[in-house]
Amino acid sequence: MELYTYYRSTSSYRVRIALALKGLDYQALPVNLLKGEQRGADYSAVNPQGRVPALRTDAGDVLVQSPAIIEYLEEAYPQPALLPVGAEARAKVRGVAAIIGCDVHPLHNVSVLNQLRQLGHDESQVNQWIGHWIGQGLAAIEQLIGDDGFCFGASPGVADVYLIPQLYAAERFNIDLSGYPRIRRVAALAQQHPAFAKAHPSCQPDTPAQ
Repeated sequence: MELYTYYRSTSSYRVRIALALKGLDYQALPVNLLKGEQRGADYSAVNPQGRVPALRTDAGDVLVQSPAIIEYLEEAYPQPALLPVGAEARAKVRGVAAIIGCDVHPLHNVSVLNQLRQLGHDESQVNQWIGHWIGQGLAAIEQLIGDDGFCFGASPGVADVYLIPQLYAAERFNIDLSGYPRIRRVAALAQQHPAFAKAHPSCQPDTPAQ
């Protein structure tokens, strides 16, 4: 498999975690978003939307959008499972993932932030916008996840795959996490887990040298 990725993209980060949790090997194909490579003809031929990630499967098919890619990985490589048994339990996990993937992350995506700047908002206003939406989402998730282990049990799953990259973004934007003890518990567990460490932005081939 080949993964078109960018080290700091939280949606790419999600897919890297899912791949690592399932023990799947892949070749990372970095797309430098700061240089605009996502808008070039070569990458547009891969993903017409010009977003990362994109996954080329072993069969040669190209899949786009992290939720669809993660669902594909769960269906094509069911063990270890990232979703629990039972329709209701799965819906709860997917609900937390959707808060991040649908309601939080899209509102601080670089394209949205650049549009705000073009409309005349200064950096202080942009940062307030980011803090509002991330804080609102994390406050809801804090109430929805469990009191022990990862988000929904002893083993990491889809909710954790979404949450940990969002926390990376929260730290980048200086969001205070002190009011979220359950979330901070999950973050501490993930920090000790080899799959999350392998997928971290600091460990990617396109991570800039310090």
